[in-house]
This record gives sequence, C-alpha cells and structure tokens, in this order.
Amino acid sequence: MTLSLARNSVAEVAEKESGVLKRALGPLDLTLLGIGAVIGTGIFVLTGVAAAGQAGPAIMLSFVLAAVACVFAALCYGEFSAAMPRAGSVYAFARANMGEPVAWILGWDLILEYGLAVSAVAGGWSGYFQSLLAGFGLHMPVVFRDAPGVAPGSVADLPAAAIVLLLTWLLSRGVKESTRVNNFIVFVKLAVIVLFIAVGIKHIHPVNWHPFWAFGYHGMVAGAATVFFALLGFDAITTAAEEVRRPQRDIPLALVATLSVCTLLYVAVAAVLTGMVPFKLLGVKSPVAFAMQYAGQNWVAGFISLGAIAGITTVILVMLFGLARIVFSISRDGLLPRRLAGVHPRHRTPFSSTWTVGLITALVAGFVPLDTLAPLVNVATLFAFSLVAAGVLVLRYTRPELPRPFRCPGVPVVPLLTAGICLYLIFNLPAIAWYAFGVWMLAGLIIYLVYILRRRTAFRERG
Repeated sequence: MTLSLARNSVAEVAEKESGVLKRALGPLDLTLLGIGAVIGTGIFVLTGVAAAGQAGPAIMLSFVLAAVACVFAALCYGEFSAAMPRAGSVYAFARANMGEPVAWILGWDLILEYGLAVSAVAGGWSGYFQSLLAGFGLHMPVVFRDAPGVAPGSVADLPAAAIVLLLTWLLSRGVKESTRVNNFIVFVKLAVIVLFIAVGIKHIHPVNWHPFWAFGYHGMVAGAATVFFALLGFDAITTAAEEVRRPQRDIPLALVATLSVCTLLYVAVAAVLTGMVPFKLLGVKSPVAFAMQYAGQNWVAGFISLGAIAGITTVILVMLFGLARIVFSISRDGLLPRRLAGVHPRHRTPFSSTWTVGLITALVAGFVPLDTLAPLVNVATLFAFSLVAAGVLVLRYTRPELPRPFRCPGVPVVPLLTAGICLYLIFNLPAIAWYAFGVWMLAGLIIYLVYILRRRTAFRERG
C-alpha cells in the first residue's frame, strides 16, 4: 500500500467538474444561507446557559472572543474557497494542493462536524416544538419525546428525526427551492430577534450587569468555548461554491457579512438578556422567552418561541446542505463509495449523498441526547479551522504560484492567530469530547489505510 500524495491543478479540477451542479446562488443568497446556519440554537439557548454557569454578564465578551476566532477562520476559508469554487471547497482545495491523506483527514473531520451539528440542533428544535405544542394543550406520547435515557420511558426523539427527514426531502428538490425557503425563514427569525431587542431594552436594569466578571477571566473564556457552537455554520457557505454564480467574489463577501451581522446580533441579545434578568436565573432551556416572561411581556415570549423554531430549522437545513456536498465531493474523488456522488438528472442536486446523510443524521438525532453531541461538534470544528489556517500558511510558502482571487490578509499573523485561538478554545472544552474526537479520527485513519488504500492497490493489480 502506498499513500497517494499526488495533487491536481486547480484549473484541471475546475474544468473537469464544471457544470455538474447548478450555479444558481448570488451574494444575498449566500449571506442569508450563512445567517440561516449561524443564528439558531445559540442565540435562543446557549446564551442563557453560558451566562448562568460560566461567564455571567461577561458573556458579551465571550461572544466577541469566539467571533474573533471565527472571523480569522473565515478569512482563511475565503482564500481556499475562492481559489477552488467546488462543492465541499475546503476539502477539495486540500485534495488538489495538499495531497490525499491531508484531504481525507480534513474531510473526515468535516463529516463529524456537520453530521453531529445537524443531529444536535435537531434535538434543540424538538424541545421548542414540543413546548409550542404544549401551549395548545397537545403532548407527544412519552416514548417519542426524547432520546433513550433522557426521560423515563423515552425511546426516541421522533420530532428531531422527523424534521431532519423533512428538510432532507426539501434539499433533494433543488438548491434554489431550498434557498427560497431558507431566505424567508431567516427574515422571520431576524424580525423576532429585533422585536426582542426593541422590547427588552426597555426592561434593562443595569444592576443585573454587576458583577460583570462574575466568574472571572477564565469563566469568560470557558463561555467563549461554549458559545463558539453558536457561531458555527458560516463555513457552510464554502461548501456551496460549485453552485455560486461568481464564487471568487461572492464567497469571501458573504463570509464577512454573515459573521458581522451575527456577532452584532449575538452581543446585543446577550446584553439585553443579562440586563433584563439576573444571570443566575438564565440556565433554562428557553432563556430568551423566559426573559420576556420575567418582564411580564408574555405576548413577546410567544413570538420568540415561534422565532426559535424558525431559526433552528434553517440551521438544520444549511448544515444538511453542507454535509451532503462534502460527502458528494469526497465520494466523487473515490474516497467514499462513488454511488454517493450521484446527481439528480432534473434537479441537479447531489441526490444520493443528500438522502444518505439525511437518514443517518435523523437516526442520530432520534436516539442520541443533545448534551452528548454539542461538545464534540465544537472540537471537530475547532480542529477543522486549525487545519485550514495551517493550510493557508503552508501553501503561501510551498505553492506561491497558485491563483488566489481572494488573499487572506495579514499572513502569517492571521493564520497563526486562528490556529492559536482555536487550540486554546479546544483545551477549555470537556476532556470527554477530546477522547471521543480521538476515537472518530482513529476510525477515519483505519478506514483510509484498510479500505481506501487496499481498494486502490487491488484495482491497480487487476489493471
């Protein structure tokens, strides 16, 4: 067995695979796709959890620190995705310019990141959906309310699995149809967030912001490691590169616009939330709605629950979108079964990979508890960001001749800061998440050595 270190030129890959998927997305579609992926569970759930148990009012700075790491990572992602506008573009760029083993490691990590993010967010969606039903006096049967072990008598989280399957069907219908639904829901949830800020600002009591450093500096950093999950998803923009009309310009623009809007909204919501309610009371499943109930604004709380469901729906939609395209790209290279690279003849969507990842993530969402998934998603994402940052730095010196329509500014400082901040945040996550991540990556290494390389060797011997 021999490792394949061969690299393809960017031009060769782009020419060979152009036109496979339909180029239908513009900069507004991309930005709304990014906002749809970022604003969801984090703003409606994690803001209160991190404030109550880790950062206190300093949760505002936790979001800023997490956003800095994301902005630096986005600049690195922008260089890769603009240079190679292909589905799963970060993986694709690594495959073309850094060799197959590195690309496989990155791709295997991205599958974990996106797959568990879909399942974890679907669990949060289920909680809000069941709360909404309860408001109308309706209740799911106990056996279908939660994953096994979460509550007595629970067998499966049926709503979580169902929403994943519904959105999988939507994504299989076409990229333009999916983005239209996403864009509409994004406007709905942005309207709800603006409503919360506008009403909540009138009920702020500055005394609730004291002590600001309730858990010290380390609490603020721990809060940043937790709410980092809330800012994930912007990288899903790069997975759509093969379906963007002008990817070299639009992808970097959408990355920066997404993070700018989302960070501003997160900090504003955190400031209003901790100003309305003493932070120790915010450790509830729906802190934003709870804050409005605490202030006696029950009518707004109802709108917020609706906005939360809408927001979390778009996160699942976009993360499923990205996961399907990552698996499609890896399969097209022969590192996963090629049947997963099948494209629907009419809709021109990665049909096979979409339904495969949809079915698997629906099963995970239905049978694995939410609190088991979230820390592992953070580790996988931070590791991916670190790899991308390192790749930008290495390729600037090893392959300076590569065409780069967008260049990450401040090299080598920005890539080094990206990798440094991400690794620092990883070490502030629970150790169990590191161990689980190590098991996943070891499994990926075994698959590569046993399945991929042996299959290639057998093919060569037959040939």
